[in-house]
Amino acid sequence: MATITKPSKSFWVISVLALVWNLIGTIAYLGQAFMTDEMKALIPKEQLKLIENAPSWVTAAFAIAVWFGLLGSLLLLIRKKLAHKIFIISLLGVLVQTGYNLFMTNALDVYGYSGLIQPIITIMISLFLISFAKKGENSGILA
Repeated sequence: MATITKPSKSFWVISVLALVWNLIGTIAYLGQAFMTDEMKALIPKEQLKLIENAPSWVTAAFAIAVWFGLLGSLLLLIRKKLAHKIFIISLLGVLVQTGYNLFMTNALDVYGYSGLIQPIITIMISLFLISFAKKGENSGILA
């Protein structure tokens, strides 16, 4: 039988922050998926065009990124080692969506180089959460 290690306070802080981060992503996804005409009127036309012209597979990648990220965070909080694999799936969604936006659209022209900040941060956090979950799995915190 595997030994289960008691998590540190930092484990709980990071896990709660991961949950908050992924809830924010989920809210962003839902906001985009259920955008009203009033909301659309507030978005610059070129940005709205990018959002509305995204193929369904990119929207699916966005959904996978946020919902699997949220699930991974919940799995961290209930200390399940499956969190590691779920975070990997989330990262794949992030990479597909980011790859499309950077290499298959004119997003850099529309948002400028400051538009790279959010995708880079998202990828870095995704990689961190994969590493964090793997460390928790290896140390016996996640069972």
